[in-house]
Amino acid sequence: MNAKDFENEYKKEFEEKEINETKEDLKIDEMQKTNKGRVFEQAAGGRIVLCGANAYEQKYYFNPIFKQIPDSIKKELNIISVLFTQEAGGIFTIVFEEDGQISIETDADEEDITYDEITAGLLVGEVRRKRQDLFEALGLYYRIYVLHENPADILEEDD
Repeated sequence: MNAKDFENEYKKEFEEKEINETKEDLKIDEMQKTNKGRVFEQAAGGRIVLCGANAYEQKYYFNPIFKQIPDSIKKELNIISVLFTQEAGGIFTIVFEEDGQISIETDADEEDITYDEITAGLLVGEVRRKRQDLFEALGLYYRIYVLHENPADILEEDD
């Protein structure tokens, strides 16, 4: 399942949930316990899409499961994603792996002759280098608030 299909499935499910339920805020813990959370995790192979941008539709997507992330970080992720697709084209996604690590992925339609794989690869490396602290912090956030790992255990790993 590619990022676009995942986004469409998620929007369809999430919008149905909003229509059928009252407008109460969902917490990550509550979302993870629902069947919907498990369905999307399975669709992504145990991985969860954090955000992404699509150069073809000129759209940015941020997974509402992570709405508790501070706005400043959301804006930074938006800027990273949109600038990436403006430079290299295609579809850009930032994904949480099962263990909390962050993956940066880029893809393009087969017919897209403007997509530059070399530029995309170089940009992924540059984003990883320049935003390493951000991605480490997001990984910690995911491990603590989604996977419910003990922060003390995580700190011991770093020593």
